[in-house]
Amino acid sequence: MEPVERVERVEPWRVPWLWRVLLVLARTVVAPVARLRVTGGLPAGLRGGPVILAVNHIGPFDPVAITAACGAAGIAPRLMATGGLFRAPLVGSVMRACGHIRINRRQANVAAAVDDVTRALAAGSHVLGYPEGRITLDPGMWPERGKTGLARVALATGAPVVAVAQWGAHEVAAWGGFGPTVRALSRALLRRPVVRVHFGAVVDLSGIDPAEPGAAQRATDRIIDAITGELRPLRADEPRLPRYVDPVRPLTLQRRHRPAGPRSIG
Repeated sequence: MEPVERVERVEPWRVPWLWRVLLVLARTVVAPVARLRVTGGLPAGLRGGPVILAVNHIGPFDPVAITAACGAAGIAPRLMATGGLFRAPLVGSVMRACGHIRINRRQANVAAAVDDVTRALAAGSHVLGYPEGRITLDPGMWPERGKTGLARVALATGAPVVAVAQWGAHEVAAWGGFGPTVRALSRALLRRPVVRVHFGAVVDLSGIDPAEPGAAQRATDRIIDAITGELRPLRADEPRLPRYVDPVRPLTLQRRHRPAGPRSIG
């Protein structure tokens, strides 16, 4: 795929030293509780950016697993993360120092993140985000219907979107609370589940006119479809329900995504 043409280049972004250190450290953190398997990769023409990495969200351990996978793949994306992390005393300082992008969900200025992501892409960055906007509550743990923010940026800038699928991180940390998290981590220390992360294909957003009504939602649906397609091989032996079910994770079909192709989950 050719480099992006609609992103007006600014001063190239340089990966902060702290983020480089954390990308290496994440693999050390993951090793005791999981066996990380990273497959695929970015096409050579996209490694220099700009590019959007769209990832499915399955559990609270996701950010650590994805950071370790990115380190293994030799890329250093800027993460789109909830504003709560930036408000935390220590974590917030680290997030800002690493150049990550704040998303103020359910606040009046949430749209400002679109401008921040656009500027990051203009600087040639890789930007990584969860188009679902939350940990999936689908009973089968398949990707839910997405939010349109990433798609709107992709349509406005022409930045390519790469579908990234992950599976297994949900076995490492539980949904909420200190007790469930400790129990899940203890179990993971004993079992070391396999955590798979696959950097897949560029999502085909051709034929979508950004000026047409509903364009962002159609693009979002294609992104979620692409992530779902990349996820299927990672959980080929768990096509319906996951073997490991977090007993404290709430379940709902309210935002179930209906993929364009077969999903084989019943």
